[in-house]
Amino acid sequence: MAEVTRRGAPVPAQDRGSAPDPAPQTPARLEGAARLEGAAGLEGASRLNLWVLPPVVVLALVFLYPLALVVQQSLSPENGGGAFDAYASVFASQSFREALGTTVWLAVGATVGCLVLGFVLALIIAFVPFPGARAVAKFIDVFLSFPSFLVTLALLFVYGTVGMANGAWTGLTGAAEGPFHFLTTPWGVLLAEITYFTPFVMRPLLAAFSQLETAQLEVAAGLGARPARIVRQVILPEALPALAAGGSLVLVMCLNEFGIVLFTGAKDVTTLPVLIYGKAILESDYAAACVVAVVNIAISVGLFGLYRVVGKRAGA
Repeated sequence: MAEVTRRGAPVPAQDRGSAPDPAPQTPARLEGAARLEGAAGLEGASRLNLWVLPPVVVLALVFLYPLALVVQQSLSPENGGGAFDAYASVFASQSFREALGTTVWLAVGATVGCLVLGFVLALIIAFVPFPGARAVAKFIDVFLSFPSFLVTLALLFVYGTVGMANGAWTGLTGAAEGPFHFLTTPWGVLLAEITYFTPFVMRPLLAAFSQLETAQLEVAAGLGARPARIVRQVILPEALPALAAGGSLVLVMCLNEFGIVLFTGAKDVTTLPVLIYGKAILESDYAAACVVAVVNIAISVGLFGLYRVVGKRAGA
């Protein structure tokens, strides 16, 4: 049957059983739907804020409240005086200026050394095939979990006053003592920091190199480019964000490093963390210790903010 009759009106067979046309989407209907969606979004956001609030409160109590106490102690010393008297006294002291200078040059020197050494080692692991390359890359991940004093202790076994190197020297030459005494100097601290923090640069570099298209290297090599030029013009631009991330992390960590300086036994090397320890524990001058701590925190936060700005511009 081609047609059926509904109340006397002919209806095509293909229209039988079809749903009625939906109501037209008028502006009023669209506005109402938008209001409902907005209300649902606000309700979901309020629920999310309720879930986020407890962790934020816990973090504030655990981290921000102790920092606030440090700042308060630096502004209100126990022995009385003005709010900034402790700051004036600390800034005028020779020990603080020397500690600040030592901290900065050690952190900058260690960062530069880690960037150069980490870039070279990451290049070898990523692009020079040799047996055990994957094992070395995995060991780097494990090395990141080692405490800093463990590496320093290993260096003491090798280059310490009674270490293996001095023992071998005295055994061969019959001398009373060996020639290796640099570990208790600033250069020994620098060596220990470079040794420990280099993997923190290598890890992001290896991740960046794993995403690099090998076709670019093959094309550059096919055009006659030498390895040094390939590294400079192809690999290095891709590695800049990883270098910025790793270098900034190392710089901040070196500024706050305490264990390496302590375990090397470098008595003439006083950094800001060591000065804080001396003022608080050895001298019981808590106001001065809090002042130095505030300065150390301000430098670290400032460097982190600078890293965020540079990272955004570099696309990191």
